[in-house]
This record gives sequence, C-alpha cells and structure tokens, in this order.
Amino acid sequence: MALHTIVGAGAVGRTTANLLAERGERVRIVTRSGSGPQHPAIERVAADATDAERLTQLTTGAVALYNCASPQYHRWLTDWPPLATALLTAAERTGATLSVVSNLYLYGPVDGPITESTPLAAAHPKLKLRGDMWREALALHEAGRIRMTEVRGSDYLEANSIFSFALAKPLLAGKRAYLPLPLDVPHSWTAIADVARLLTTVSTDERAFGKAWHVPTQPPLTVRELAQRFTSAQGLPAATLSEVPYSVLWTMGLFSPMMRELRTTRYQFTAPYVLDSSAAQRTFDIAPSDLDVILKGIRSV
Repeated sequence: MALHTIVGAGAVGRTTANLLAERGERVRIVTRSGSGPQHPAIERVAADATDAERLTQLTTGAVALYNCASPQYHRWLTDWPPLATALLTAAERTGATLSVVSNLYLYGPVDGPITESTPLAAAHPKLKLRGDMWREALALHEAGRIRMTEVRGSDYLEANSIFSFALAKPLLAGKRAYLPLPLDVPHSWTAIADVARLLTTVSTDERAFGKAWHVPTQPPLTVRELAQRFTSAQGLPAATLSEVPYSVLWTMGLFSPMMRELRTTRYQFTAPYVLDSSAAQRTFDIAPSDLDVILKGIRSV
C-alpha cells in the first residue's frame, strides 16, 4: 500500500484521490483549506503547497506527487510559478514521480489533430506558461534530477468546465443554453474520470516517464451534437441553444475575468479542435469512458 501525495482538491484531484483509495493505496491530499474527499485511506492536510519545505515534508515517502492544482485562469501568471517551483523542489528532494495534469493550451492554435508531437506554439503569456512549466520539468528529468510525466486533456465534460456551466446547468434546469462560442464546429471533450485513470497509471509506469500523454478521449462532437447527446442521456427534452455573438463576449469580458479568458481560448472553438489520444490508448490499454454513461451521471452543476 503505497503513499501518493496530491496537490489540489478540485474535480480532478478528488477523482484521482478516490480512485487511488479504492485501489487500496494511501492518499495524502494537500490544499490550503484542508478540503478533500472523505475516505478512510485519504488524509486531508491544510498547507500552502507553494512552501517547498512543507510540501517536501508531505511528499517524503510517497511514490508520486500529483499536480492537480487549478488556479483561477486570471491568476495563472501570479499563482502558477511559485507552485510549479515548489512541486519541482519536492519531487527532486523526495524522489517521488511528479505527475502533472495539464491541458492543450500550450499548443496554441493548431491545424489538424493534436498529437503529443504537435509543437508547443502558444504565444499568449498565459497559454505559453503551461509550455514553460513542461519544459522546465522535462529539463530536470533529462538531467536525472527528477522523474516526471504529464497528462493533457481537452475541455472537461464534468465539473468546472465550459460544458458544465454553459450547457449542462441550463439544460438540467429546462432552460435554453446561451453559449459564447460556435455551435457546429467539431471539438474534443475529455472525461475527468479518464484523466484520473491515465494519471494514476503513468505515475508508476516507467514507460511514461519523461513524456506527455493525451488522455483517452472520445471522437469529437460539435457543441450542438454534445447538447443533444446530453439531453438524450438525461431523458430531457431536446436541447435549445443560442450562440452569443463575439461582440457580446468581448463586452462581458470587461466585467468578468472568466469571460475575458474565453476570448483568449476562443480559437479552440472556431475551427476543428481534435485531440489524438491513440498513443496513450495503445501504450497503456486504456479506452475512453462511455460518453453516454458520463453524461447520464451529471446530475447537478
């Protein structure tokens, strides 16, 4: 029964902690507030993960250190650097494998399916930041100072996502969904359950070290197609959708940090945005979760 230290108790952190605990592993989940899932095998610790000394103490004896943190988008440039540094320090001092949950932002706008070999071409400072974090960790891995791996998924289907707030919430309430993005462009959608499955697999598999892996993800769907699959899975009336003009989104960004961030990543929805996860599926024999099962399980937002 090995110890695993997880930083962050958002949807990914909680799902990962529960998955490990159900497998019979010991889990220590670290947040500022001491929050996290209730389970006999899960120890919840209140600590500042940017404190490298404290994080090292909490990681000592662990086989893996998981970066499941999720700072608010508008605070990335402030909050990520000290946290990333502390995670690297703790991984180097303890020998725990650093397993990072990331996203597709570091690729920037793309033309064609996104694979692990797609260039990290993001130029916007907030999006480039995730690429810089990867490059710094990889350099330490290649120097033999740490072991690391990273998993990258597309927009989540469950909590804390554009899908959950803009689609699932109004549709569950029987209302029209107003979306600040195009409705008929193919887009990949990733299940948090699959993030956790891949993350817990690569953290202890030497084949994964020093590489990034795309989370097993179902074939892409347009927003309209996903909405119809969701209402069908939920037994709800057919979805009614309206696209909010970009001019409205731009104006809303003057008052809302979240809406302002959607301007930065809107390119992901204005052209096909397709995640190729075949490498992880083939290497680790992990298939994407059944989409209808995932959508049926979303009961509230």
